[in-house]
Amino acid sequence: QVQLVESGGGLVQAGGSLRLSCAASGIIFSRNAMGWYRQAPGKQRELVATITSGGSTHYADFVKGRFTISRDNAKNTVYLQMNSLKPEDTAVYYCNTQRYSIAYWGQGTQVTVSS
Repeated sequence: QVQLVESGGGLVQAGGSLRLSCAASGIIFSRNAMGWYRQAPGKQRELVATITSGGSTHYADFVKGRFTISRDNAKNTVYLQMNSLKPEDTAVYYCNTQRYSIAYWGQGTQVTVSS
């Protein structure tokens, strides 16, 4: 079955950096687009960034210039490098992919940015 396991979250001060990782299994990783989403308390889950199988990337406006999504097909892993973090980036961050039109999610990793 498809499994996505996120790691790398934590507590960081404003202006700091974190790198999230998402290890995937149960899919032909190199053929799948991957995405990062986040959900803050009391808010809807929102798209942060996506990367296609070919490496094309897309970012939400609120992270452009600060976050970078990348992938390592040899390790079946997608990353989210987060720089210049702000308190409003505090959320649970989720990894996402689709297989046969079914969306799969990881368990999420908490990112907390203190002011």
